[in-house]
Formats: sequence, C-alpha cells, structure tokens
Amino acid sequence: MKIFIVSIALLLALSLSAVSQVPYSEEQFRVYDGNGNPASIDQVLKALDTTDAVFLGEEHDDPVTHAIEAEIFKRAVAQYGPKRRVALSLEMFERDVQIVVDEYLSGLISEDHFLLSSRPWKNYKTDYRPLVELAKQQKLTVIAANAPRRYVNMVSRNGRDALNGLSKQARKWLAPIPYGQPSEAYEKKFRALMAGAPEATKLDNIVASQALWDATMSNSVAKYLSKDHHALVVHLNGSFHTASRLGTIEHLLKYRPKTRALVVTMRPAADFKTFDKAKDTGTGDFVILTAPPAAHT
Repeated sequence: MKIFIVSIALLLALSLSAVSQVPYSEEQFRVYDGNGNPASIDQVLKALDTTDAVFLGEEHDDPVTHAIEAEIFKRAVAQYGPKRRVALSLEMFERDVQIVVDEYLSGLISEDHFLLSSRPWKNYKTDYRPLVELAKQQKLTVIAANAPRRYVNMVSRNGRDALNGLSKQARKWLAPIPYGQPSEAYEKKFRALMAGAPEATKLDNIVASQALWDATMSNSVAKYLSKDHHALVVHLNGSFHTASRLGTIEHLLKYRPKTRALVVTMRPAADFKTFDKAKDTGTGDFVILTAPPAAHT
C-alpha cells in the first residue's frame, strides 16, 4: 500500500474527476468575520489594502469555493493592480515546474505543452485555469509554491533526514533544510485528523512531511514578498494548511516575521446561512460558508 502523503484534501483533488464550476453567485454563500459576525466579499477586498498575502483556504472539490476564489482574485487585480503588484500563488503547482509555468505565462510554450509538463491537478481546467489565464492576460506572476510530491513522499516514508541526500539543485525546490517543526497546536490537530488511518504507524514521518508542505509554501510566498515589499500575494491552499492561522501561516511568520497575512477559510455547510460558533470561530480572519454541492447540482 502506498504511504499516505500529507494532505487528505490533496488526495481527494487528485482522485476526483473535474466538475463543472458553478457561476459566482452571492446566493450560494455567506461571509462572516472570525467571530461569526456577518461580513461581505467587499470587506474581504478592503482588508487586502493592509495585507501582504491573503491565504484562501479551500476544500478542493467545492465548486462554489472555486468561483469565490476566482472572483476575489479578479477583483483584487482590478482594485489593487494599478498601485501594487498582485501575484497568484498556488499549492496546486510544485516548485520544480516554475520554469514551465513561466514559459507558458510568457507565451513561449502552448497550453497543451504547459499541461503536459506541469503536472496539473485533475480539476485544473475548471477550477484553477481561470485564475492562471487572468494572470497571463495581465502579465502577473504565478508562483508554483508547493514542494514536489516525490520529496514529500520521501519524508513520509523515511523521515525528514532523507532530504539530506538531495542535490543542491533539488534542495532549491524545497524550504531551506532543516525546515521548521510544526507547532504543538498544529501537530495535535493533524494527529487527530489522522487517527485510525492505516498510515498511522508512521505518523511521525507523515507529520514531518506535512510540515515540509507547509514550510515550502510559506517559503515560496516569503521569497516573493522579499523581492517586492509592496506586492499582494493571493495564495490558494487546502484549508487545513492555514485554518486558525496555523501551519503555513506559522512557518511564514518564521521566514518573514512582519508579514501581514490574512486568512480566509471556506467550507461547504448544510446550513451555510448560520455560523457554527463551535466549529468555525477563529478558523479564519474571514470565514465563508458555501452551499453544499447537492444544492447546486
């Protein structure tokens, strides 16, 4: 049996067939602040004025969330693009394909060759392509932020020390080694998520591989912001990575302590018009509850 690789949400994304993205409609979701007070997409956009990086935490197979992400990115480019550089950062592409992403954005290669060489997720065309194409049209940077899966798998099988055997070039595709440990709160949350999974026999290694994922994404964002202190990065990742400002956010603040990070956590909810204080309080600076897939299929 293959070793479980870090994020359950990612595996769902890789195994599911692409679904049709629903049109953006404010009838399909509700926005709240972290305490459950009613908010709006306009308030999210306004908050970006004092933000260096916004982390949009998604459930990878939720089409309403993808429509919201596309809307936020489009409006961020329109509202902030004239006065500061807006960049798109994606968990969905790995750092070793950055050159392929750049070649496509600059028009050097066709989209067919881009897709053949960049290992896109199965739902790329419906859910992430609209954002990448907008970036291409506006000549914006797209950051392939994630650690290559083969190295994440190395850690999940053999522990973090396995990375010491990598070449200098390979290490460039990861957060600096040794990368940071997860916080106690994040590790406790992750171990609870994994409880009872077949891979739990190697849970220490899997925790380390999850930390590599978080550290590499945060390092990718930090490196970009270090080159352009006035930029705005819009980063997409599975919500577990950034919920409650844990995981990726914690690593980011180690790499770049003064980064102003905003977390938007999104999830489907049967009663999306009611904020669940027990489940959702503090999971994001903003929390967006979306109509479950059955409501719009």
